[in-house]
Amino acid sequence: MGTRLLLISDTHIPGRARRLPDAVLREADAVDLVIHAGDWVSGAVLDELETHAEVLGVFGNNDGTDLRARLPEVARREIDGVRVGVVHETGASARRETRMDAAHTDVDVLVFGHSHIPWDTTTPRGMRLLNPGSPTDRRRQPHHTLMTAVVDDGTLRDVRLVTL
Repeated sequence: MGTRLLLISDTHIPGRARRLPDAVLREADAVDLVIHAGDWVSGAVLDELETHAEVLGVFGNNDGTDLRARLPEVARREIDGVRVGVVHETGASARRETRMDAAHTDVDVLVFGHSHIPWDTTTPRGMRLLNPGSPTDRRRQPHHTLMTAVVDDGTLRDVRLVTL
């Protein structure tokens, strides 16, 4: 069956939404691990997600000292044989794949946020780059989004971008 993942980022609560959307909470109840790539803004979001599933997260540029005290800037974890990294910001989209290959040589999958733009590419060395967008602040995107995936026996599979 593998480890079921929910990928989210840039929730910006309470600035962009008063609370996490019900769809996010339903997904959190259905997974084994929530990965949040920063810009929570409120520590209450971390607290709430932890009541639904285990959480692996990082702080973003809009997160204050409370979240920075609880979360790292970069997180890494091996999940069912897949080395996963999480960061908030990766810089401009131009040459992102090459830069991330050089910066994160020790991961197979890198989850990131900041832009609110969903992203799913593979770098020249084979690292998968995933940005789930934002479930609360779509900016210039047509929809609020999140991602789900499964890690099983050394393979990331069933990566799905979900529009809310």
